[in-house]
This record gives sequence, C-alpha cells and structure tokens, in this order.
Amino acid sequence: MNSKEEQTNSEVTNLENKSSIKKQQDGNYVNEQTRDNKLEEKSIDIEDEYKFGWGNYSEITNGRFAMIGFIAIILIELFSQQSFLKWAGIL
Repeated sequence: MNSKEEQTNSEVTNLENKSSIKKQQDGNYVNEQTRDNKLEEKSIDIEDEYKFGWGNYSEITNGRFAMIGFIAIILIELFSQQSFLKWAGIL
C-alpha cells in the first residue's frame, strides 16, 4: 500500500471510532454486541428434537420427503417417456 491509502484507511478508522463513541454516549444506544450475544444464546437453546404436532422438526422432515418425492416423479417421467399418472396406471 502506498502512504495515501494508509492515510485514508486510518482516517476512516478514526471516523468510525468517533461515531461509535458518540453512539455509546447516547442514552438510547443499544450495544450491538450485547444484542448479538442474546441472539446466539437463544439459537443455542433451540434444539432439533421431535415433538408431536406442528413443530419445526416435523416441517423440515416433511419438506425433505416432499422434495424427494417430486424428484422421483420427474425421474420416472424422464426415464419412462410417459406421464406419471399413466405410468402408475391411474389414467
């Protein structure tokens, strides 16, 4: 890097530091790191466990099986050169 780039980088850093100091002095300022830590704690508490009913785990599992079934139908139609309904004997 040349000296101009280093100077502009240091100026930007100084401006960022000054703005962060002003934010911290403001009474309504919420520390971003504290908020991020709280989000991390909440995400750690959430576990993928099976629960009966409408749960996150059930929805993800159902979606994955739906994707597998959709791809299976597409592959059947590609390899058999006829529609799935005709191949299954429905039509």
